Amino acid sequence: MAGVAAVMFGAIPVNAASALTSVTIAPDTVSVFRNPLTGWVMYLGRTWDSDFWETRGYDSMLTSTGDTVRVSDYASCAYIRTSWASFEPEEGKYAWNDPDSRLMRLIRSVWDRGMRIAFRVVIDGRDQGQNTPQYVFDAGAEGYYDPKNPGQNYSPYPDDPVFQEKYEKFFHAMAEEFDDPEKVEFIDAYSLGKWGESHSMIYKDNANKEPVFDWVTSLATSCFKRVPMLVHYHRMLGDPTDDGWGAVPENAEKLIGKAVDLGFSLRHDAFGMTGYYEDWEKEQARKWNFRRPIIMEGGWITGAHHRYWRDPSGEYREGHAADVRLGEYKASREARVNMMDLRINDETRSWFEEAFPLVKSFVAHGGYRLYPDSLSLPSEFKAGEPVTITHRWNNIGWGYCPTNIPQWNQCYKVGFALLDTATLEPVKVWADNDTRLDLWLKGEPVSYTSRFNIEGVAPGNYVWGVALVDVRNDCRVGLRIAAKDNVTPLGWVALSSVSVK
Repeated sequence: MAGVAAVMFGAIPVNAASALTSVTIAPDTVSVFRNPLTGWVMYLGRTWDSDFWETRGYDSMLTSTGDTVRVSDYASCAYIRTSWASFEPEEGKYAWNDPDSRLMRLIRSVWDRGMRIAFRVVIDGRDQGQNTPQYVFDAGAEGYYDPKNPGQNYSPYPDDPVFQEKYEKFFHAMAEEFDDPEKVEFIDAYSLGKWGESHSMIYKDNANKEPVFDWVTSLATSCFKRVPMLVHYHRMLGDPTDDGWGAVPENAEKLIGKAVDLGFSLRHDAFGMTGYYEDWEKEQARKWNFRRPIIMEGGWITGAHHRYWRDPSGEYREGHAADVRLGEYKASREARVNMMDLRINDETRSWFEEAFPLVKSFVAHGGYRLYPDSLSLPSEFKAGEPVTITHRWNNIGWGYCPTNIPQWNQCYKVGFALLDTATLEPVKVWADNDTRLDLWLKGEPVSYTSRFNIEGVAPGNYVWGVALVDVRNDCRVGLRIAAKDNVTPLGWVALSSVSVK
């Protein structure tokens, strides 16, 4: 991009003589923008190959309105829970170094569709199979068999020093490959415990619950600097209670707070399960709303072995998966989540075939959706003279744009550009470092007056453009604005003509 400049706006006198143009913008409440940490998450099966789009019907999904759509057209990212052994079957032999590995073919198929990938790397093998590579045990790590399957599915104790040494090496290697926000949405960075959900832990010594928690969260913080990390705000976080549920442990809220202080964002895997997602969980969501984004996963599935119609709310009728989809949607709206999950196979089909209006409703109302409804800009000015622009911004989503998380560090700002009249590509760009997107909340418009000098621009005619730019990336467009009209291919919103004298 020619002539890009990210300049702090200063206290420059307003040129009162400049002619002003007022611009109003209508919001786009339909399009899927794939902005980071907002929108739908689709899931991948750990045994799938890259042809699943066609073989499992993800490219020809029938909807409840009678249309046939591609699931990938509605999702911002694809999430995979896979095993450590899949990523590193032998010590130092990583799947990402083998472009022909099934796992990397699967991941590349996601990237090829313009989506990001998200991970949970599971270590515990209960109910699943051995998820930790055999070389870890060969090196002397101690562990345990699945209590339900004696002699099968060996898993390491999370407080075993050999396990921790090998896991640290793997985690650092994974971060070197995947700490890239252009390709990766988030990492479930505390993925110990049953199903990787951080509960039902088995330790050598139960007194090590908090030390293990501190070790894992500190390790993740030292590895992932640019990609958001998630921790489960499960009441039994890190707890050895073997049924995965119970009274709230006295240190549950403390542990979540410690993770947040290290830069973790939040997720919960029991949305829609009213017997599990209760008042304590709702209070945690309220506590952290607009301080950290919340990512949801629904708890119930449509299979008969996990009967959603037995939910204690009594609101889910047997054979009516749309009931539980609505329950998940309502719980997500109450918690102001940024991302909802379509999950996998029959769950995905039920969202589209039985609850497609809810899929579209979350696109319109969930997460964050940002646009300026009014701007006032000069229609002409002299090069080198001060310029003043006033602008008002809205968030029509119930979540928030989490520019305050450490991995983003306020990298997204309002940017203005002079666009070439023929190509509508930016000739010069300025970023307003005083804009805070994380403070834009639904129903609370935020107004700014931006002042700056424009120098080094040839006299002539241009078009004003506005965008949400990434100051880490030469002020290129970072987030798509939810504007209905006049959006350029690069993501700038063309506003009005301007003459530089």
